[in-house]
Amino acid sequence: MNGGEESGVAALAGPPQPPLEWKFSQVFGERTAGEEVQEVDIISAIEFDKTGDHLATGDRGGRVVLFERTDTKDHGHRRDLERMDYPISRHPEFRYKTEFQSHEPEFDYLKSLEIEEKINKIRWCQTANGALFLLSTNDKTIKFWKVQEKKVKKICDMNVDSSRAAGNGSIAGSSISTTQKPYLANGGCLDKSCSYLSNNFSFPPGGIPSLHLPVVVASNETSLVAGCRRIYAHAHDYHINSISNNSDGETFISADDLRINLWNLEISNQSFNIVDVKPANMEDLTEVITSAEFHPTHCNMLAYSSSKGSVRLIDLRQSALCDTHSKLFEEQEAPGSRSFFTEIIASISDIKFGKDGRHILSRDYMTLKLWDINMDSGPVATFQVHEYLRPKLCDLYENDSIFDKFECCLSGNGMRVATGSYSNLFRVFGCAAGSTEATTLEASKNPMRRQVPTPSRPSRSLNSLTRAVRRGADSPGVDTNGNTFDFTTKLLHLAWHPSENSLACAAANSLYMYYA
Repeated sequence: MNGGEESGVAALAGPPQPPLEWKFSQVFGERTAGEEVQEVDIISAIEFDKTGDHLATGDRGGRVVLFERTDTKDHGHRRDLERMDYPISRHPEFRYKTEFQSHEPEFDYLKSLEIEEKINKIRWCQTANGALFLLSTNDKTIKFWKVQEKKVKKICDMNVDSSRAAGNGSIAGSSISTTQKPYLANGGCLDKSCSYLSNNFSFPPGGIPSLHLPVVVASNETSLVAGCRRIYAHAHDYHINSISNNSDGETFISADDLRINLWNLEISNQSFNIVDVKPANMEDLTEVITSAEFHPTHCNMLAYSSSKGSVRLIDLRQSALCDTHSKLFEEQEAPGSRSFFTEIIASISDIKFGKDGRHILSRDYMTLKLWDINMDSGPVATFQVHEYLRPKLCDLYENDSIFDKFECCLSGNGMRVATGSYSNLFRVFGCAAGSTEATTLEASKNPMRRQVPTPSRPSRSLNSLTRAVRRGADSPGVDTNGNTFDFTTKLLHLAWHPSENSLACAAANSLYMYYA
């Protein structure tokens, strides 16, 4: 065993922690019984910022909705309170902050192609001067948004200084009249008691000399204003599936099926192609890029996944066009296990780096896999999510469910992972060596409603590296309560708070939040 493998185990070592007990926190956009969900309201992206104090969601109607945390404002930040052993009795609470229309439906006349407004990904950027910055993208166009509070400016009505109206035309001062009656520019009064509309009204000789120009005053009221700072367009021939910020705070990547482009946030009219998997003859195409993400701390490293189930790590210092990878992570196929569906279910739909940058979590249709970037011989842990669906792959192929793209996420401390499933269920697994945590929860006000005690299952030791394989429900075609799965209700998008055990899940048009 080499040193890299030993350290890979150490990263997941430690005493197994007891399973978390998840509780309902909040729901936004809850549907009433029998209410029909509008297609444009279905949430298609969800993301916490680095502090965890803000949450953004995007929907199929091209809108971005921002939420902000409220329970830390009275007593300071929660992490500071924990260090001081301050008793925290309240669960995390968020409130609606603002929303804006990020993308509109477009039409590509050259290709006769409709470009829908659906938000594919949202990524938070570094804050500056109290303003929030984020990137949002649909299939073709990325936009850079700035959201900040601005003081509402009000314009005082033009008026007449009544104390000087009968004067000789000299204006000694510029003070605004304290009279309660609003006046018009021509000296007329808006008050109904004024008779400027009557036939008896007449201007005084010499006119009205004390007219005042309107005065702009800043009030104490503030309003949130979202402004599009830059638009990064015309760089992708295929649909954008990922965007990811670099740790340098200056650049980001965008990925489509065949290419990954590198952008500078300040420059919207050019990008650099750093990965291109398009073959000279498209008939030779065997795999496409499905997801890409920058390393959280090393600005020169990024990873991308493919439809063949592999994850490639590349180093931007090697060459301008990264045709070759630094490391390749893939699991070898078991002999005799190949079938028509093998490549389809092996396709990775999402990858995420752990906060420490040491581990990569990947989600394919059947499993979650945790990889150590120092060990490319295989995943350090595999979590079975949809194994019970294996007998139903033909049906899933017929109704296209087999192509559903589920996202995944890691906890801030890297000790747990989570992903979604059908019937609005999501699963949380423990990563520590020896952990048997495999919790199934429902996106509802009672997340444990469909939870049944799962017999403790020892991790299968494949070798001295203790690669764990843990399962969710094993019954074919039924959930943990014996109910038939509903393939029309799927929980594709979820996000883990960066520093606390708090999850945000998107079930159709509803945003559910849980804490443990």
